[in-house]
Amino acid sequence: MSTNTSINTAVPDTLCPIARAEAVVGDRWTVLVLRELFMGSHRYDEIQAQTGGTPQMVATRLKNLEADGMIERRLYNERPPRYEYHLSEKGRAFYSVVLALRAWGETWCKSPQEGLAVLYTHKTCGEPAGLGPVCAHCGELLRRDELISEPSAAYSAERQARREAFKSGRSAQ
Repeated sequence: MSTNTSINTAVPDTLCPIARAEAVVGDRWTVLVLRELFMGSHRYDEIQAQTGGTPQMVATRLKNLEADGMIERRLYNERPPRYEYHLSEKGRAFYSVVLALRAWGETWCKSPQEGLAVLYTHKTCGEPAGLGPVCAHCGELLRRDELISEPSAAYSAERQARREAFKSGRSAQ
């Protein structure tokens, strides 16, 4: 019998932690929503613009992440009710997985000429952090709140183009 409290009904009846984790975060859209939360996007429209997901897709992922205890909704406007989404302790603990995906993607899914999409500086030592999971300079485990992120000019332009396309009603991915 599974002890997972996820609302995902496809939770495998297994003791395998990989299968259970995949049941919570095992699709592209969920990981992209989490990426946006780690990048500081907290409002629905910004998350939707940056992921390129449909309104239904993004809303479903946010509801599932909230039900799974990965995120918390916070009211920021009463009339009409509007919410921001923030990572919970459980959600913040997913950062090492995001770092691993980033490192793998930077290493295996891009050409070296493209350079890093985001350069991280480790606040603790003040040096470039590298790809993780530990700081390339001091060897400490990297935590999101101990990193200063600087998106490359190309990545910043890509994100800005998504914002503009979203605002004008077009879909940009």
